Amino acid sequence: MTYLPGLRQPAPPTMVAWGADMTAYNFGHGHPMAPARMELTARLAESLGLFSLDHVAVEAPGVATDSELEAVHSADYVAAVRKVSADPSTPDESRGLGTEDDPAFAGMHEASARLAGGSLLAASRILDGSAVHAVNFGGGMHHAARDRASGFCIYNDAALAVQKLLDGGVRKVAYIDVDAHHGDGTESIFWNDPRVLTLSLHESGMTLFPGTGFANEIGGPGAEGTAVNVALPSGTGDAGWLRAFYAVVPQVVAAFEPEVIVSQHGCDSHRTDPLTHLNLSVDGQREAASAVGNLAAQFCGGRWIATGGGGYNVVDVVPRAWSHLVAIAAGRPVPLRTPVPQDWRDYVDAKYGATAPELMGDDVELWWRSWEVGFDPNDAVDRTVMATRKAVFPLHGLDPWFD
Repeated sequence: MTYLPGLRQPAPPTMVAWGADMTAYNFGHGHPMAPARMELTARLAESLGLFSLDHVAVEAPGVATDSELEAVHSADYVAAVRKVSADPSTPDESRGLGTEDDPAFAGMHEASARLAGGSLLAASRILDGSAVHAVNFGGGMHHAARDRASGFCIYNDAALAVQKLLDGGVRKVAYIDVDAHHGDGTESIFWNDPRVLTLSLHESGMTLFPGTGFANEIGGPGAEGTAVNVALPSGTGDAGWLRAFYAVVPQVVAAFEPEVIVSQHGCDSHRTDPLTHLNLSVDGQREAASAVGNLAAQFCGGRWIATGGGGYNVVDVVPRAWSHLVAIAAGRPVPLRTPVPQDWRDYVDAKYGATAPELMGDDVELWWRSWEVGFDPNDAVDRTVMATRKAVFPLHGLDPWFD
């Protein structure tokens, strides 16, 4: 199935992981990872009618068990999170717990494990066939490594979903990460696993945390080419970002032949995000989500798990971007010039004292040059794309100049 404007497409059975208790993932007042991001997204999606569609099931996730978490995290690390969770006055900074990025808070383990539970639930629904698409916009904690918290992330729910799919008999999984930050934790967990393709488009580590994710990071021995990184220059906008995506992602995914796609849709690439330096619009982010959904339709029989991630413009950007993600997953894309529901705008004004956007898009002209028009060595985005293509395309039997 494809997502073409104006056409009524078959509606894929879709599961959305959401429950109000997911907002317990809360590092405290003033921390960029505000739990209001999730609450506002759910409220907007509901106002748009997405949660009431007959083929959409909204399910509240439970707390992942220790044994489930230990599918990708070490037992010692899970125990350390539990210890800090029970007594936040004893941080474990060697494991990234109780740092400025990841402050310790009471109940940290349960809150983090519930977000992980959302992506595990999504994987379960894909495996048992009750859903073709699944969304956990509260997930996408892609910086968490096997034994360390990092970058606002405690447990790596996306990696847990990938591993559950593999353990459930899926032969190969493609993980596509469009967050402004490199998906370093997920990449590290599957660095040596040739069954998992980790593909990340992000702002260059030269200008943004975590300082990794360059073209020459291609995977470990026996898994060369399964880590793919596109490190975009600061200031890259819709046209450059989408040119890079379409010049790398479809070709590698096609060559890899995954059975399921798991994607991370951090929307901190937006031009107004306070923590990053990319220049995308909500319109461009919606196009990225649609493109990932189309890849799942083309190569995976539609099977797709989409998570959230970063995004720190809490009112103007995150709820719209992730509501578009839910709508696309549900096979009912919301046109960009759709008015933002007035009841949602009134709620934002009353609760947060903020003026919400009027339209579901940023009203930009979305256009990009296809890679087929040729490589421009004077263009910084093109040089980035070519570095990635040269590093990984030959490992997939692709020609970096012509494929």
